Amino acid sequence: MPYGGVPRARSRDGGGRYAFCMSAAPRTEKPAGRFRRMLDRLSSSVEDLESEELQEDAEASGCTRISDCSDRQIVKVTGTLRTVTLRPRAGVPALEAELFDGTAPLDVVWLGRRSIVGIEPGRRLIASGRISMSHGRRVLFNPKYELRPLGQE
Repeated sequence: MPYGGVPRARSRDGGGRYAFCMSAAPRTEKPAGRFRRMLDRLSSSVEDLESEELQEDAEASGCTRISDCSDRQIVKVTGTLRTVTLRPRAGVPALEAELFDGTAPLDVVWLGRRSIVGIEPGRRLIASGRISMSHGRRVLFNPKYELRPLGQE
């Protein structure tokens, strides 16, 4: 038994070539799967991990994914506010926020408001209303909203 105690067998062509005998026992997938998941998490960027977490949160809360929303559809979405800005629209103050759920961004606009307590970057919320498209982006005007408790973030 040369080379580390592994028996070798002659190849079918009868030549002087040898091949290593392979074990017929199947490999278990569970340890490789856990290792692969751990390796994927270690090599993923922070943004990828946050996106994955947001997608799982949206699915668990029964909300529609933003990427699945279409024009004039009534939806309930959840995500994290990325930005919050005060931008006047036609001379009327408007508080605009970008909501991200891990799949796509959604602009949330409150017309006639300069600020809303609790609406700040990094805050998670659930918003519902009718989606509209404006300049190729999904927009939700004056939505009903629910701020997620800070302890769940």
